[in-house]
Amino acid sequence: MASIVDPYDVGFLGYRAQPLKNNNAFFKNHKPKSKSELVEYDFDTAGYLNVPGDWNTQRESLLFYEGTVWYKRSFDFAKSTKKRLFVHFGAANYQASVYLNGEELGQHEGGFTPFDFEITDRIRAQDNFLILRVNDTCAKEQVPTVNTDWWNYGGITRPVTLVEVPETFIQDYSIQLEKGSSRQIKGWLQLNGPQLRQSVTIRIPEAGLTKNFQTDVAGRAELSFSADLTLWSPENPKLYTVEISSETDKVADRIGFRSLGVRGADILLNGKPLFLRGISIHEEAPLRSGRAWSEDDARILLSWAKELGCNFVRLAHYPHNEAMLRLADQMGVLVWEEVPVYWTIQWENPATLSNAENQLNELITRDHNRASLIIYSVANETPISEARNRFLSQLIQQAHSSDPTRLVSAALQEDEIQEGGRLSIRLNDPIASELDVMGGNEYIGWYAHSIADLDITDWSSKYDKPMILSEFGADALFGNHGDAQTRWTEEYQESLYQHQVAMLKRISFLRGTSPWILKDFRSPRRTLPGIEDYFNRKGLVSDHGEKKKAFFVLQKFYQDLQRAQAP
Repeated sequence: MASIVDPYDVGFLGYRAQPLKNNNAFFKNHKPKSKSELVEYDFDTAGYLNVPGDWNTQRESLLFYEGTVWYKRSFDFAKSTKKRLFVHFGAANYQASVYLNGEELGQHEGGFTPFDFEITDRIRAQDNFLILRVNDTCAKEQVPTVNTDWWNYGGITRPVTLVEVPETFIQDYSIQLEKGSSRQIKGWLQLNGPQLRQSVTIRIPEAGLTKNFQTDVAGRAELSFSADLTLWSPENPKLYTVEISSETDKVADRIGFRSLGVRGADILLNGKPLFLRGISIHEEAPLRSGRAWSEDDARILLSWAKELGCNFVRLAHYPHNEAMLRLADQMGVLVWEEVPVYWTIQWENPATLSNAENQLNELITRDHNRASLIIYSVANETPISEARNRFLSQLIQQAHSSDPTRLVSAALQEDEIQEGGRLSIRLNDPIASELDVMGGNEYIGWYAHSIADLDITDWSSKYDKPMILSEFGADALFGNHGDAQTRWTEEYQESLYQHQVAMLKRISFLRGTSPWILKDFRSPRRTLPGIEDYFNRKGLVSDHGEKKKAFFVLQKFYQDLQRAQAP
């Protein structure tokens, strides 16, 4: 798309910092009416940026850029009669203002969740121009805030599509097994439009199922029926084509059905205890620089995880693209998704809480029919305080209320006590009392203590709940070799994983691991020349796709676990 880099926001604000409303506003796409008219922008002669794509890795000059970039796309569109038209954005980081033909459609805040605007009455047959102002400047009140450990990739980072639907269309639906059941499907359907009272039909042809329901005056139908279905699992990721039809619309989806729960320290999938053999993943493209977004990217990342022996991935630290979830459904990979409530944010700010709630809602709305999705995480490494506890409690309640079929977690930090020649780690974060599954991040041998201290480390918890060790690891530059005591070498990382695996076997309430991290990823915090070069090097795979020695340590651990747990 045509693009203009605008570091001072001159296309949006006048020199008195007031919003522009005249032809100097870039969203007007104004052309000079005479030789003497002053117009200081021109999309037609500006540069281009690929969409989807981040701007940072498309031009060397934009690698560290944070600010505003304007995008423009011209198009014609032959609108069908008795149809409605929406423009849908998979994501734009971070704040997006959207304009069609010089008029604002709306705004969106949050860099990782989808949004759309209806343009039915604003579209014309020819010469439409869609303009986006995307600004990725960090601010203290945002989610995430100004301090992170990943690259702030700006831009329209996921696909943009025009979606045409009937005047009354199927806006959303939830079709899943009822919590605690392996045979009873429970859900709902929501219509949008003028004809809200309709008969609707749910069909699963392969199972020979056809069920009819009636929507109410608000366009909603509650769904409940029994079904004899093959349950989805990592070993057998069975998906059914589910057809949802009303009197005016019809959609189809590929949905898997499985039951999920916890019992004491066990995580149950289809009624059986499960150990989550996982890895954490950033949304970093596997074989090029920049933000991942495509199905090909997702397939490579998930294939590496499968090769590692994983049945589970933690998609950190924000909602990843929809292709990851769709492919996880197909490939049999369980998923943890999270919102970027990360480190320290403004716990007392109602607007910050509202922002976090909206991002969580948009994530749940997008993915609540994906069988692979088992955990919503509401936070990562947040410091304990009364304000933080209230903030997270609100998100936990929202997740449980919006989608009672999934588990809720957070990556917590723990207390450490060293006495009697042992290192004791205790999980006693008060917010854990409201979680279904506890996450725990631990970096013994890298940020604290020595690798040898892993051998004298014991874990305890005041809660009778399962724990996923959601992070551990060490940095290593691929090809940098030395002895096991030398940091930044593959041998150091390998040794840490060997000692870590031995410690994991001693944690009685451990039900999963997602070490940090599958692949090296860009981070402005990581400045060491010749080693980091603005990359976090904790990946088991390098930024060029090469496997480090620790990859094979974890692979063997997972293969041994899989054999031990085989029926």
